Amino acid sequence: MGWRVAGEGFRCGIRNPLIMSASRIIRIGAGGVEAIAGLGTTRTADAIWEALPIEGRANRWGDEIYFRIGLGLPEEDAREVVEVGDLGYWPPGQAFCLFFGPTPASHGIEPRAASPVNVFGRIQGDATLFREVRDGARVVLERVEAPEISSTNG
Repeated sequence: MGWRVAGEGFRCGIRNPLIMSASRIIRIGAGGVEAIAGLGTTRTADAIWEALPIEGRANRWGDEIYFRIGLGLPEEDAREVVEVGDLGYWPPGQAFCLFFGPTPASHGIEPRAASPVNVFGRIQGDATLFREVRDGARVVLERVEAPEISSTNG
């Protein structure tokens, strides 16, 4: 079975207050779904980039996947309400979070974390494909080297 891929390329963009870095791209693979994400220019993004590759098992909480990554990082411009496709770090659980829709804490359709998260990156493409990922699925976060990026973008 092949990977379902979210997005066809990387677009460097500005998200207030997060600026994506075209030089720090990661691949997220989980339960047969794969996506490319850009990391921001925050201390949280720096720490996660340095810790890659990271592997864990998916925990589902509504339309969120999270898993413990073992980095003890403080809150950094943390917020509860995020956007579909945001990557977050949840300080109380020392966890990586990927948001692709509402969670049990949401008021309507917005993704909402259990408590404030540090948003440090964003999926490029359709993050809702991660709805196919089940509890316990293997999740791998890894760096994408520059030649891999250019070869996927034609």
